[in-house]
Amino acid sequence: MDKKHFAQAVQVLRQNTEKKEFVQSIDIIMNFKGLDPKREDHKVNTFIVLPFSRGKPIRTTALVGHELSTKAKAVCNEVVQVEQFKTLEKSKIKKLAETTTFFIAQSTIMPQIAQVFGKILGPRSLMPNPKAGAVIPPTGEVKNVVERLQKTVKVETKNEPVVKAVIGTESMKDEEIAENAFAVYNTILHALPQERHNIKSVLIKLTMGKPVVVTEEGAHVKIPIIKQRKDTSKKPSSDAPKAAVAQKEKEQPKKEEAEEKTAEKKEKPKKAPKEPKAKKEAKK
Repeated sequence: MDKKHFAQAVQVLRQNTEKKEFVQSIDIIMNFKGLDPKREDHKVNTFIVLPFSRGKPIRTTALVGHELSTKAKAVCNEVVQVEQFKTLEKSKIKKLAETTTFFIAQSTIMPQIAQVFGKILGPRSLMPNPKAGAVIPPTGEVKNVVERLQKTVKVETKNEPVVKAVIGTESMKDEEIAENAFAVYNTILHALPQERHNIKSVLIKLTMGKPVVVTEEGAHVKIPIIKQRKDTSKKPSSDAPKAAVAQKEKEQPKKEEAEEKTAEKKEKPKKAPKEPKAKKEAKK
């Protein structure tokens, strides 16, 4: 697939979107086949720099020494200097983890960063990463890093053979969204062991919209498959009336026989009571 297929998909997406009271983000979703997410060589874990912005500004936190503190304060949302590490509470680190998109680190203090922030940022995959260009020397330019990160997305498979990445917002131009989508698709395509043979499907989706399937034959809205529930209620068999009649006919003779015995008992004359011995002797 190329850019024109994604451009067509964006048009279909807009045609099938209801206007919301907020600006919706647009994601690209890639489903894979023939991959085992548990195998290291089958995992996808990369950073992609988009041709255009993500559409919404990201939040950055700089973990630096005095060499970069002034530059970092000018362009980053949060700055934590190495001198503050010892007194930094866990609650503050957790709050930063919840509100930060990318952490930027000064390379010379990485051991201290790992010791103080590692337990919280590590499991969240938020540790400053050299692959994203987020680890810089004391003489580096923080501004350039932040500008690059504003167009960077992280693409990663976890427990399922699927990746998802933001490619813009609905307020962006169609061609910008298509360019961003193709950049992600093309990068992931060449990162797979068997390239296009490992791709099951590609979709783009608005936050509150229906997913649109992107194909070389043309884009279309994905129709959800509704699984019919099995009716577990017991339905009366068509043979039930016949069985009931047969059972009734079977029980009828027994009923009639019981009624006859009851009638016989009623008709039998009662035996006369025996005379007392005293009366018998008197008659004699």
